[in-house]
Amino acid sequence: MSEENRIHSLKQRKQRLDLKISDEEKRPSPDEVALHRLKAQKLTINDELLELSN
Repeated sequence: MSEENRIHSLKQRKQRLDLKISDEEKRPSPDEVALHRLKAQKLTINDELLELSN
């Protein structure tokens, strides 16, 4: 996979995670464990995107 394709793929995954996080936070009783897991995944993607941009 080219670096450009990898960046595009990561950005798409990040957008999907943003939606999942937003949906979970809107619930009357958000699942804190699920939120933590989703946010950790997003941070991992952010780190990888940062690394690829350098």
